[in-house]
Amino acid sequence: MSAAPRESIQEAAAAAALGASGVAELQPALADRLALAASRATTPGTTPHRAAGAIRCEHTPQGGWHVEVRCVLHADRRLVDVARQVREDVRTAVTACLTRRGATVPVTVLVTVTRTV
Repeated sequence: MSAAPRESIQEAAAAAALGASGVAELQPALADRLALAASRATTPGTTPHRAAGAIRCEHTPQGGWHVEVRCVLHADRRLVDVARQVREDVRTAVTACLTRRGATVPVTVLVTVTRTV
């Protein structure tokens, strides 16, 4: 698939994750932060899209999508409940995004909590 569907999936997943009660922010992976730093060095004045760096998605061999979400949660919330809600909200949002594009495929979501604040 082209970059456009991947970007749409990342945006839908990021919006869903950030909309879940108890999520403080999304956390880009180390590789994404290093790539961002490198791009800033070569292209000054660019503004990063931090949320997309916290969402990784890949097309599976079975024809579906696997989405990984890295997030920071509020410490006053029960971690497992928030992670479950993020997983369900992201799955629903990505499935809806794909359905609008005419694709009905399985979506799996992995939520990683990097820290609490």
